[in-house]
Formats: sequence, structure tokens, C-alpha cells
Amino acid sequence: MIHSLFLINSSGDIFLEKHWKSVVSRSVCDYFFEAQERATEAENVPPVIPTPHHYLLSVYRHKIFFVAVIQTEVPPLFVIEFLHRVVDTFQDYFGVCSEPVIKDNVVVVYEVLEEMLDNGFPLATESNILKELIKPPTILRTVVNTITGSTNVGDQLPTGQLSVVPWRRTGVKYTNNEAYFDVIEEIDAIIDKSGSTITAEIQGVIDACVKLTGMPDLTLSFMNPRLLDDVSFHPCVRFKRWESERILSFIPPDGNFRLLSYHVSAQNLVAIPVYVKHNISFRDSSSLGRFEITVGPKQTMGKTIEGVTVLSQMPRGVLNMSLIPSQGTHTFDPVTKMLSWDVGKINPQKLPSLKGTMSLQAGASKPDENPTINLQFKIQQLAISGLKVNRLDMYGEKYKPFKGIKYMTKAGKFQVRT
Repeated sequence: MIHSLFLINSSGDIFLEKHWKSVVSRSVCDYFFEAQERATEAENVPPVIPTPHHYLLSVYRHKIFFVAVIQTEVPPLFVIEFLHRVVDTFQDYFGVCSEPVIKDNVVVVYEVLEEMLDNGFPLATESNILKELIKPPTILRTVVNTITGSTNVGDQLPTGQLSVVPWRRTGVKYTNNEAYFDVIEEIDAIIDKSGSTITAEIQGVIDACVKLTGMPDLTLSFMNPRLLDDVSFHPCVRFKRWESERILSFIPPDGNFRLLSYHVSAQNLVAIPVYVKHNISFRDSSSLGRFEITVGPKQTMGKTIEGVTVLSQMPRGVLNMSLIPSQGTHTFDPVTKMLSWDVGKINPQKLPSLKGTMSLQAGASKPDENPTINLQFKIQQLAISGLKVNRLDMYGEKYKPFKGIKYMTKAGKFQVRT
């Protein structure tokens, strides 16, 4: 199964390595570095790279490559899912998953990785179980460990390992019982020059933060569950109940967890929440070009679009840009030819626009194609697919918990062609 794990930062340095079965030389990562050089962006590095004696499987998150080395053929998604679980565990333990934080907590990182894999096979990947095995670092615990020479390893075996519900520890108690669910949808779309949708799909997740006493049994129902396609569940969800009634029934883990992820790919179900009006023109035998874009809301159900950022990679022939934004700030890097416009909130009564001219190389031919525009945005309290939670019920405990549902839509890879 998994022989070794290498953590590589964005500048190509291996800053942490862990071996389970046998020590694999760092030189195996040379194949990964070659693939990285061929890829234009970090996200484009192939997730599976075959080498003469190994396979390298990687994920890229938080500007770090997590590269697993395996010697025999295994289902690639199995390893990739495990790597994502490693990242999520580090985030849960340390608050953020970054190179400085991993280096500062290197002892805990090694202890956690030792528990997550046994002889190269996944063993304990549930956050609750891991936190009982390896205590999360705190300032007080770090000071005590430094003075006494002790470690973060727990004294007892996790109680969850011994029950039929391994993801939940026994004897959980809270003074405030609460359950919060975040429905987060990410829209990926390509819009053509005329404003028509070429492709659009929604990747959605329901993240939960459940802090309930005892062993509660929850059911979550939706107004329109048929919208959900290609659904992936947390192991706590009873799949037969979902298949027959389209209701989520589960005993939740304690704390933060991802309840499910889903996919909406039917074009007619994906509403495009923003539009871009553009007029970008280059003239032959002229050293000036025209640049105008306006961003506006569309199909947002009255919700405000915020955190809007416009990015555009300009052609090589553009030397500089003289632009005036109606709101926000813009920058143009003459070296990388990257235009960035931080718009902020969109006011439907006064749409933000960016207008001006481009200085082109004298005598250079007209660019073969116009630049594409990439958008980032957020819409609070809206699930763009139309998914709505109907009700959340609790059984098995007598108290009344506080319940909350929050919706958010954000842009994934949202591209407008000009």
C-alpha cells in the first residue's frame, strides 16, 4: 500500500517525509518535479505519475503537495481520499494547514501519521478517535511536555474503537447543545463571448459542527432532494434510508465533519449568478487598444454578491494599461501581464465597471485571441442549485438542541471568454 509520504512546498523543497514500510529515497520525487515543470499551474500536475518502480499519487492543498509513494497497483482514488483526510486532520488539529505550522508541530504530525496508517494501510482516520489517541497541541501541554519530557500520546485506548459507532466517542457532555450545518456550493462555469453558457456545474458540500450530549440520532430532510446527484456520504449516514426515503439519518461524530458532498451537472439546473459585459478590442497597426468590462448580478434571488475579484491574463503584446474603475482597486503587472480588479460588493443600482486603454508594442501584430476573464465571488444565504433543508429532528435524547442552517455560494473556476 502506501510506502512513504513526502510534503513539498511551492518552491520545490521537501520539508517533511514519513516512511512506513521501507525508506524510499528522496530521488523518487525527481519524477514529480519533472511533471511539475511541464505543468503550467500547480493544479495541473497529474495526480498519478508512474515511475519505473513506484507510482506517485499527489494532492495540492494550501500551497503544499502531499505526495504518496506506492509500489503496487491500488485504486488511485483510495490513496487520494486518504491524502485529503490527512490534510483535513492537520487542519482540525492545528487550525490551519501550512508549512510553518507543520514544522512547528512536527512531533505531533509524526505521531498522528503513525496512527493514521498501520504498515501502510489506513487505520484510524476519524478525527475523534485520533484526538483521543494523540492529544491536540495547546500552549500549556507544550510547556508541560517540554519540562517533563512526556508526549501527546493518550493514556487509554479510544472508547469509540470499541463500539459499533467508531466515529463517536462515548460519554460526550455539553452545557450548550447545538448543531450547525453549512451548505456550501461552488459553481464552475465557462461563458462564451455572447453570454451563453458553454458548461456549468455545481460542486456542493454540507459541513457540520455538532456538539450534542450523549448519543443523539439525527434526521435531516430536504425540500428537493432529487436535485442531488453523485452523492458521497460520511460513513455515519444510513445509506438504505437515503435510497428509500431521500432522508439523511445518522448518529453524528462529535465536532466538525463533512456530512456529504454532491454534484449538480444538469445544465438546466445551474443558474449563473453574474454576468460580464465586455468590449476588448485590438486594432491592426495601432499601439492602443480599448478595454471595457462591467459586472452585474443575474439570478441571485435578491441576494448580494460580495468579495468579487476579476482576473485576466493579458496578451504578451500589452505593455501597460491605463484604466479607471468605478469602484474598487485594480493592478496590472507589466511583467506577468496579469490584470487584477478587486471589486468588492456589487450594487445593482450602480454596476461596477473598469474602462480605459491598453498600450501595445509598436509594430506588433494583433493578438490571435482576446483574453479570458476569471471571476471570484461569494453569495451568502443562497444555494445556487436551489437546495433547501426542510427540517432537522433529533431522537434518542430528551433535551432540545439549538439548530442552525447556513447557505453560501462561491465561484470555483468561473471563466468568461471575450
